[in-house]
Amino acid sequence: MAGELATPEDNNAGSVKTLTTTNVKPKKPIGRRECQLVTFDLPYLAFYYNQKLLIYKGCEEFEDVVEKLKDGLALVLEEFYQLAGKLEKDEDGVFKVVYDDDMDGVEVVAAAADELTVEELTAEEGTSKFKELLPYNGVLNLEGLQRPLLAVQLTKLKDGLAMGCAFNHAILDGTSTWHFMSSWAHICKGATSISVPPFLERTKARNTRVKLNLSKPSDAPEHAKSAANGDAPAPVLREKVFKFSDSSIDQIKAKVNAGNPPKPFSTFQSLSAHIWQAITRARELSVQDYTVFTVFADCRKRVDPPMPESYFGNLIQAIFTVTAAGLVLSNPIEFRAGLIQNAIESHNAEAINKRNEEWESKPIIFQYKDAGVNCVAVGSSPRFKVYEIDFGWGSPESVRSGLNNRFDGMVYLYPGKSGGRSIDVEISLESKTMEKLEKDKEFLMEV
Repeated sequence: MAGELATPEDNNAGSVKTLTTTNVKPKKPIGRRECQLVTFDLPYLAFYYNQKLLIYKGCEEFEDVVEKLKDGLALVLEEFYQLAGKLEKDEDGVFKVVYDDDMDGVEVVAAAADELTVEELTAEEGTSKFKELLPYNGVLNLEGLQRPLLAVQLTKLKDGLAMGCAFNHAILDGTSTWHFMSSWAHICKGATSISVPPFLERTKARNTRVKLNLSKPSDAPEHAKSAANGDAPAPVLREKVFKFSDSSIDQIKAKVNAGNPPKPFSTFQSLSAHIWQAITRARELSVQDYTVFTVFADCRKRVDPPMPESYFGNLIQAIFTVTAAGLVLSNPIEFRAGLIQNAIESHNAEAINKRNEEWESKPIIFQYKDAGVNCVAVGSSPRFKVYEIDFGWGSPESVRSGLNNRFDGMVYLYPGKSGGRSIDVEISLESKTMEKLEKDKEFLMEV
């Protein structure tokens, strides 16, 4: 079962007031454009909209800021027009993303939370204060058949601005999300064109037509009764951000590589091994219990032929590593790093193609939480330059993921605000497990 988020945000209910709701379309007419969704996109139809929250200081003239952002959005949508469209199905039941000039475009809400400060939000370790600042809470990507594929909420704070974005995950992944955000910011800062236009021909990566019997949210597996779980109550989840400094990252990486492995372990592999062990320890699993490490890997350079970094869409696949909890806990850190490294490196063009062919022959629409038993699933990336998203009033004070698509063991990695090699690790766990993780000095690098 998915976890329910602890919701002390009810204390905050009603503190955010909607001022206006408008729609933004590409500035110039484009006509009708359509592109089939491909095998890399389709599994995400039963995930929820992917939410990102950026917190900025300043922005005193809120109305002017909103208009500037909307003007920049209209310009950037001339290239990223798919975000202003809708999902449709053709006569064969194949999903596609369609834009036409008579569509509504991107939904933009202006709101105010005059008593909420930037400091309160940047100090928030969980997600309790975020819900009212984000659009499309609990909205499935499948609803993009009726709703906009991007919704933005701009909330005036006491001393800043909260930008909450909800992206339909069936049409883009994290790489495309931050490509769009950086392009929008550059336009708002005065650029007259996008430095790297999106590569919109997603069928160049895969062109198999897959029919899916999905039309409405009730068709998605989230709404199916689980025979195993019945109506068992979902566990309460907690979220927390753990900040690893440059020196902590260096220590972890040095420890993993102390034995001079044939191929040095990367920062990602080293930190992932550190996190996997700590969460497994906090869960107090039996030695024979299985645990799964899942990473959503970018396949742009893995597919044959390779796709450009500017490929707009989903070009990621989940890579799974399974072993017994006893092996995770009893072996040195390089054992876990080795499992992760092997799984990632073996996921080449041949493996990607095999996975796609298997899925196309028997399409299964997974729930967002189907990442494996006792899983640790890593999304986002410290390589995304999220603190360079500057619309003209400085870099964000904080960048966080929203409430959607969280489950027990979900981990988001972001670069640290301080820059360098620092990394913020945002983790969702059952409350009892989180309590143990918070006290784990080895995990916190306090030993």
